[in-house]
Amino acid sequence: MRTDLDQTLTALADPGRRAIVELLRERPLRPSEVADELDMSRPAMSRHLRVLRTSGLIEEEMLEDDARSRLLQLRRKPFTQLRDWVGEIESFWTDQLEAFKAHAERAPKKRRI
Repeated sequence: MRTDLDQTLTALADPGRRAIVELLRERPLRPSEVADELDMSRPAMSRHLRVLRTSGLIEEEMLEDDARSRLLQLRRKPFTQLRDWVGEIESFWTDQLEAFKAHAERAPKKRRI
């Protein structure tokens, strides 16, 4: 069974999708604006957006003045979950390094002759 974190990591594994996320980090954009900015074909953009939507990383909002236009924006929750997971891993390694440092400082120093 795939978790939300698995879907997030899978979606972010592609450099094109990471580039889309970087653009949307600045502000919400229309799909055509993203495609133009990244010089990406419309079919490629459509595939990437489908993966990002399915993984829950982005959401679309219909514009009131034009029902055919959509605005893409990032969703906070998957990035918060990713940050929390990375924080847990970082905490583990911080603890390991502190334990190693304490061990190294306790070890008797050998004299060279």
